[in-house]
Amino acid sequence: MTLAPAKPPHHAAEPAAPTPGVTSAARIVAVPDPRGGTALPVLYGRRALIPRRLNATGPYARVALTGAVSAPLGGDRLSLNIEARTGARLHLDTIGATLALPGPYGGTATHDVLLRVDDDAELHYQPDPVISVVGSNLVTTTRAELAPRARLILREEQVLGRTNEPPGQLRTRLTVRLAEQPLLDQELHLGPGAPGWSGPAVLADYRMTGQILIVTPEFTHHKPPPQILSTDSDQGEAALTPLAGPAVLISVAAADNRTLQRLLERGHQATRVPTHPDPQL
Repeated sequence: MTLAPAKPPHHAAEPAAPTPGVTSAARIVAVPDPRGGTALPVLYGRRALIPRRLNATGPYARVALTGAVSAPLGGDRLSLNIEARTGARLHLDTIGATLALPGPYGGTATHDVLLRVDDDAELHYQPDPVISVVGSNLVTTTRAELAPRARLILREEQVLGRTNEPPGQLRTRLTVRLAEQPLLDQELHLGPGAPGWSGPAVLADYRMTGQILIVTPEFTHHKPPPQILSTDSDQGEAALTPLAGPAVLISVAAADNRTLQRLLERGHQATRVPTHPDPQL
């Protein structure tokens, strides 16, 4: 009798090893204090996200995020959680741009931001630009949960590549809910592999983009009309768009940083909402 050759032993597929990277997290909670200002009972961060309280006057607290400028690297996971509770006034920005780099292992990096603003609270979230460096792959998500009488000013800027360099891959998503109802949900996919990102339907030849979202109860009945903010397409294009709620969105695509800043400020001024209610900010 001839025996069939023994089958080789079956080995389950080895799970893919996770891409090496670091996890950084920060959490900030702002509440009103008895003296008419804003206290920060929670001010926590580690590694690439370190919040520092700065001097401010009046009802506002001011916080700046510091940390490694060369973050996130490929495989890193960053998360930021900010709460402005009823009566609080918080202004948050960053010290230096965020430089997305491929890092030694490559892979996708993530940066997740959660903003919660209660009734009669106010949050200004205005980080410095994200610079997408060639070879990097970054996914950023910003989610805002707003109470019906919340106030939010959110500013985001993206720079595609360093000078004379192509960009990396950058995917951004911004979702905003007001009174548990959708207000805004938008996504951008830019850089190599993103269909049509450098065509006329998206950025064309521009390599800088930014937006300002302003949500305030004062816009419930009266808000600025739609406006084209730039007629010089060689330098940049910008528009102010009222949303289906007490909010407006200012969107800019520009050829250089000076034009980007100028058009964003022009749009903000058109809303008649102060950029910095505290004159010392």
